[in-house]
Amino acid sequence: MFDGPHRIEITPAERRARLRLARSARIGPVTFHEALAHFGSARAACATLATISEAAIEREEKALAARGGRFVVVGDELYPAALSTLPDAPPILSAVGDIALLDRPTLAIVGAREASLAGRQFAAALAAALGSAGFLIASGLARGIDAAAHEAALDSGTVAVLACGVDQVYPPQNAALQDAIATRGLILSEVALGAPPIARAFPRRNRIVSGLSAGIVVIEAAARSGSLITAQRAAEQGREVFVVPGSPMDPRYAGSNSLIRDGAILVRDANDILGVLGCPRAAAQRLEKPTEMPADTDAARIMQILGSVPTAVDELVRRCQVSAASIAEVLMALELEGRLERHRGNRVSLI
Repeated sequence: MFDGPHRIEITPAERRARLRLARSARIGPVTFHEALAHFGSARAACATLATISEAAIEREEKALAARGGRFVVVGDELYPAALSTLPDAPPILSAVGDIALLDRPTLAIVGAREASLAGRQFAAALAAALGSAGFLIASGLARGIDAAAHEAALDSGTVAVLACGVDQVYPPQNAALQDAIATRGLILSEVALGAPPIARAFPRRNRIVSGLSAGIVVIEAAARSGSLITAQRAAEQGREVFVVPGSPMDPRYAGSNSLIRDGAILVRDANDILGVLGCPRAAAQRLEKPTEMPADTDAARIMQILGSVPTAVDELVRRCQVSAASIAEVLMALELEGRLERHRGNRVSLI
């Protein structure tokens, strides 16, 4: 049984052997990890198995470096910790952009390629809010929901996982967005440079999107949506599955509503996610000295009602007689100061 990447000291020679082993024919992720476990090292495996040449690895590595990228090999310090425990963890990731982003808590947003305007707007609002809360937003750079989430998270941090080589552009409509993410975020792929986006590569890509993340959010998934595969893999990986509901009369939500029926967490806004996963930014700032809340009427009303007993956010809106947007702004400020705790059922209390 696989229990995470085979841990030995990664010398330059061992690292190069892992690159050769992973890029060899008929060596997939599972076989790669089995070979490490069986032979004890990639160097020993390469001495026995038929693998590609050292020269081939050097050519790809130089071509990747020319694009501003580098390899992240399983066992490297930079390898994403969230991926490292998966039995099919990708042996190699080609990375272009800010690799330091991989240290941040990550949340995936996925959904329909042919998404509605409302769906894209909701995805963008959710990505912006979760990015502001401290999450790195992951997705697959597809049209529709993926693109909307990436665009909204460019300022806060986003990672796009490709089903093709990082030197390929797919879909063509997202060429400018892909360039922007490579410059301001991070592009990842487990396949070699030049690899086209073939059909079987997309489910494999999806396992990385979910594997990087603490949870995934599904928006507008039809009955046969590829997002359902991502949700299934996320559940198998022990990740939280969040779903935005829709009308049962709308076929674009048939898969989404089925996920909720089967136990996924219903999402109305970012607070429903932060209530389960917590707020990374608030946790990072918890030891800092709290600042005073602004002395405006809305904040004063909210503070009068909030206490140590969890209160539903809807109840705050009703009792304070202020807008839901004002409530959300004050609650976010409290959370960033480490003074607010979120509970299931969209309830909050003061710490």
